[in-house]
Amino acid sequence: MDIRFLGGVREVGRSAILVNDRLLLDYGMLTGNPPQFPVTTPDAEAVVVSHGHLDHVGAIPSLLSGDRRPPIHWTPPTRELALTLARDTLKLHGGSYDCPFTENDVKRVTEVSRTHGYRETFEAAGHEVTFYNAGHIPGSAHVLVDDGDTRLLYTGDFHTDDQRLVAGTTARPDADVVVCESTYSDVEHEDRSDVEERFARSVETTLWEGGTVVVPAFAIGRTQELLLICDAHDIPCYVDGMGKRVTEMLRQYPDFVRDADALRRAKSHARFVTGRDGQRKRITDQKAAIVTTSGMLSGGPAMTYIPEIRANPMNKITMTGYQVEGTPGRELVETGSAEIDGRVMPVSAQVEQYDFSAHADRDGLLDFLDSYRDTPVLVNHGDRCEQFAATLRGAGFAAAAPDIDAVHTA
Repeated sequence: MDIRFLGGVREVGRSAILVNDRLLLDYGMLTGNPPQFPVTTPDAEAVVVSHGHLDHVGAIPSLLSGDRRPPIHWTPPTRELALTLARDTLKLHGGSYDCPFTENDVKRVTEVSRTHGYRETFEAAGHEVTFYNAGHIPGSAHVLVDDGDTRLLYTGDFHTDDQRLVAGTTARPDADVVVCESTYSDVEHEDRSDVEERFARSVETTLWEGGTVVVPAFAIGRTQELLLICDAHDIPCYVDGMGKRVTEMLRQYPDFVRDADALRRAKSHARFVTGRDGQRKRITDQKAAIVTTSGMLSGGPAMTYIPEIRANPMNKITMTGYQVEGTPGRELVETGSAEIDGRVMPVSAQVEQYDFSAHADRDGLLDFLDSYRDTPVLVNHGDRCEQFAATLRGAGFAAAAPDIDAVHTA
């Protein structure tokens, strides 16, 4: 089996792996200014997608330009999330370099889509493929690819611990080679219940003191997790941005969330923002938590709320996810200021960061890989892939960190 890495190695973003020059696993983008895409557009016979985050699906429609029509295989929630992201990219960047596809390309995605549940083996480009629950976001999957000689396990993004939205992965399918993510390979997550308790206490204190809390959050997965937390702790909250549509959509797939009734209650507890008639400006005086995109402050309604609340030190901004280098969110956390509407503005509101990660940490990665001690491991999807591969080799694994566009034969 030949495994070619077109992106997502020694970096977080633009994941894309070509298997045997025929089967493509993921085809994402790396957000930034400008964004980056996989190093080539392969003429794959079929595409298999691990989950619906921009760094794994963001460039999928571009695979259908011209005469190419490879079938695209994914779980039902991943299909819906990919289409939501594609339409949002078109709306924001259509016709520019930031959007490498057209509206017609997105329509073609619906025509070639093939959906599958977990543990349902299907055929794609001459390979047997099986999805396993990866515990990352609803619909996320480990991807097992069997070409008749070699079984490749592509972990995608995964978590071994339970979240309120999804349960941690327990799948450990037999494999001859593992491509493993390493986003948090040098981090030990704080106990999730402790993080949640600190977050809830902090928000409640700010609201009690008369402040407002803006909670920037990724629309997919993180927004719903935070709505569940707000409901559990009876924190008054609004939800704005793409997270509204995603929350509505995920309610249609109860089998892919941990507790469908809890998600229903959380949706009822939150107030959905319409944005009409100056509503956002009024909300900033409501003494509530505002859960809103974008999670890295790179656009979205968050950039409407933050200018309104930034000057009052009684207010608070709680960052809830990974902040990629070069994003306004990273700048805010590190410097106390952020670029808003093209101007760098100081922020007097309190800024806090919470680790609500949907990825396994160092211990979780090692626990997962313990089932593959006799299996070669290729480390991807991380800023420190080489260091983690060296750690694994020191623990007796046959591990390597591939370069971009490298081909590994298994």
